[in-house]
Amino acid sequence: MKVLVLCTLVAAAAAWPSFGQENLLESFQNDDPGVSQAKKQQDVNHLVDRIYERIRYPDLQDIANAFNPEADTSMYSDDGQAVHHLMNDMNDHMLLERHHLFSLFNSRHRREALMLFDVFMHCKTWTCFVNNAAYFREHMNEGEFLYAFYTAVVHSDLGTGVVLPPLYEITPHMFTNSEIIHKAYTAKMTQTPGRFQMKFTGTKKNKEQRVAYFGEDIGMNIHHVTWHMDFPFWWEDSYGYHLDRKGELFFWVHHQLTARFDAERLSNWLDVVDELHWERIIREGFAPHTSYKYGGEFPARPDNVHFEDVDGVARVRDMIISESRIRDAIAHGYVTDKDGNNIDILNDHGIDVLGDIIESSMYSPNAQYYGALHNTAHIMLGRQGDPHGKFNMPPGVMEHFETATRDPSFFRLHKYMDNIFKEHKNSLPIYTREDLEFTGVAVDDIAIEGELKTYFEQFEFSIANAVDKSDAVEEVAISTLIPRLNHHEFTYKIDVNNNNDEDVLATMRIYLCPKNDANGIEFTWDEGRWYCIEMDKFWKKLAPGKTNVMRKSSDSSVTTPDSPSLHTLMEKADEALISGDELDLHQFERSCGLPHRMLLPKGQTNGMEFLLLVAVTNGEEDKVIEHSEDNEHGGTHSQCGIRGEKYPDKKPMGYPLDRHIPDKRLILDIPNIKTTTVKVFHELHHEDH
Repeated sequence: MKVLVLCTLVAAAAAWPSFGQENLLESFQNDDPGVSQAKKQQDVNHLVDRIYERIRYPDLQDIANAFNPEADTSMYSDDGQAVHHLMNDMNDHMLLERHHLFSLFNSRHRREALMLFDVFMHCKTWTCFVNNAAYFREHMNEGEFLYAFYTAVVHSDLGTGVVLPPLYEITPHMFTNSEIIHKAYTAKMTQTPGRFQMKFTGTKKNKEQRVAYFGEDIGMNIHHVTWHMDFPFWWEDSYGYHLDRKGELFFWVHHQLTARFDAERLSNWLDVVDELHWERIIREGFAPHTSYKYGGEFPARPDNVHFEDVDGVARVRDMIISESRIRDAIAHGYVTDKDGNNIDILNDHGIDVLGDIIESSMYSPNAQYYGALHNTAHIMLGRQGDPHGKFNMPPGVMEHFETATRDPSFFRLHKYMDNIFKEHKNSLPIYTREDLEFTGVAVDDIAIEGELKTYFEQFEFSIANAVDKSDAVEEVAISTLIPRLNHHEFTYKIDVNNNNDEDVLATMRIYLCPKNDANGIEFTWDEGRWYCIEMDKFWKKLAPGKTNVMRKSSDSSVTTPDSPSLHTLMEKADEALISGDELDLHQFERSCGLPHRMLLPKGQTNGMEFLLLVAVTNGEEDKVIEHSEDNEHGGTHSQCGIRGEKYPDKKPMGYPLDRHIPDKRLILDIPNIKTTTVKVFHELHHEDH
């Protein structure tokens, strides 16, 4: 690698700014107000295509060969401090080599990726952004580059409107099992196009196989990894803005993933997931059947493993101590910051503080004392197959946000942390009637138009990026098919009566709650509320009298449409550039959010009973800023917030079900809250229409 970097640097130095480079140099220095959305999208498409190989596109090749990131520091808002820092490490051969695996949980890897992210965030123009991307794509580790590039496009104003190609097509090894990768290589070498059926991990001997479709769903994997890009634990406000209610969002999105997993388990006659504990065995093992592009197979973990200390990471007793300190803070009602000051958490803001502590993010008020329970736990669990490095195994699936949910223990780990959050929520006073009521407003009726019916469909995506490209071997179409959960579209019909003399703005909150446990025993309200799934949250203006509110399932503030494929994004960007038309892909801009098709849990063939709850609250009191009733706040605000802005709802996430409910009349006697029983059916043999 040292020879490669040295040769590249010598070549760049020789080319700068020699024969034929004057125009290129001028383009580096000019501002770029005329760069179209289509050109930005094309640049992104080309920069991530074949990420493990050299750049294929001549314009980006020219930039990568000739651009000097330090030549003109006026293009950066920090006068080049970030790029000088990165270049010093690169020139001293301190960076991770290409063709080595990358893990965000590795502190060295993370530091290097964030050095590049910092460079991107200080670029004033798209020209600066794309020139640095082309240069460092050729000089840095592929995983570090890709992570820095994706997160920078997410957070930089320069990336507004750009759609990031789905990671399952860019790094298919992280989403596809080894058998399919081997078949892809065979297809390439034999010049035989292939469409290969992928199966979920495991066999019917493993009852966890019944819910593998959820943890291994590539759309859900994208939601999880993208949420952690939108709200990274390493974020500091010096990057440009504050991540509003980040700690509470960390709690809420993972609580909802756990609640969804529980609903899938109940749909398949399994008990709700049990929590992990540091002093108990990890009952379920896991064999990923996946491999890194570079670095070997993802390690397996056998059944009934006792947690062991992980060399260089943490001891089991350290985890127990961190947990104990956090539980003590909950019991006392305050946390102690690094300066010894007490922060009251017996309020609506306390969950936000606890979320920052448990993760632990850079927002944690005292990471040294409370530790990093979540982040360290991911590494601890990921390394239990080789805790002492005896076999030099690579990081486990738990050490990548893309792959973590494949392991059923992910949900056990988050149930463990979820129960800590629940302990805090239960320490708060119960809601009073005044806290819940919306004066003069009543929900008269709830109905569903359409069927609550799920089915499995085949989804196909390209895995061409899984195999190496060679000029000596022609390209062939290679793809994989995998079954994925979907549902028929439906519409909520909610009759609301406004007995006030004037228009009122209402916040509409919709939850779906399993009625019974795996044995058919009905949950109490206090038990069941913690398994409720947030289905939607939106605003509606209610005129005096009766209003019939209609809301489509596809409009949910929790879900997002499937991202277009890389091929589709390339076609659309190229066509727009040729025609001169505007490229508008704003509906796909955010990948954070469950896929639309996964809004409903699977249910059962004979129907699975759920409680559908609608709570209509005072939108004028709830809203953070002035907005119209049809403002969707970026589409997936419920669990993904709004990029760079305040969370649009003042109420605690999960309201009104987030606190202890000692008596069901506390909910049922409130006129602006109503429930009805619905059934979710699963269609065994679905035919596409």
